[in-house]
This record gives sequence, C-alpha cells and structure tokens, in this order.
Amino acid sequence: MTGQPHPPVETVREAYSFACLKCAYGWEQAYDIEHHIAKDGRVVFEYHANGVRVPSPLLKPTCPGCGGHTVRIMREGRVAVADQPWQHAPGYPAHAEPAGAPAVSGPVKPRGRWARFWSRLLG
Repeated sequence: MTGQPHPPVETVREAYSFACLKCAYGWEQAYDIEHHIAKDGRVVFEYHANGVRVPSPLLKPTCPGCGGHTVRIMREGRVAVADQPWQHAPGYPAHAEPAGAPAVSGPVKPRGRWARFWSRLLG
C-alpha cells in the first residue's frame, strides 16, 4: 500500500419505479449510488440496494416476478400512483359520474363522408 488517503466517496440516494411489460408486476426500489474515482481517472458508479451491491438497474433490469427483462423504468412514486383506483390531474377535483345514461331518441345515423362510406360498404 502506498499510504495515500482515499478520497471521500460521494453517495447519492435515488429511487425508481419499475413495471414489467411481460407480467405487469410493479415495484419500487431505492438505491445508494457511490461515485468512485478509478486509478485511470474515470468515475465508477456502484449501486447498493438495502446495503447489498447490485448491478445498475438502468442497464438490464430484471423483473422479480417473472424474471423477464422487458421492464419500464419510471421516476419514483409512479407505481404507487397507478395503484389508486381513480386518478385526476393534480390541482383539479375528481369529476362526478352522471346520474344516468343519456336518453337516446332513436337510432343514431353515422355522419360524415367516411361514416357513410363504411356504412354502405358494411351494409
């Protein structure tokens, strides 16, 4: 050993939401990312999840539900928001459902050129 002191390690905490496009499993994970300087001067990133070193989740994420690699990565909190039954735009109240179905006065005739074309074609 040369006895040179190691430079301090910068650690950043980031969290991501994941959704598997194969089995529809969704999960969130927080990572402690350590930035190290290699001997050749490159910056090396080490990802830690729950205190265990893991590969970068951004390179080839694996679904813990089915083992698939078709995974969408989103910003933190997206899986929790998707679990809510009704969503509306932030800052706007939820819309009330209509009391009943609108009354229909008779058969609705298609309007427009393409509607007439398809109605003649399909009979």
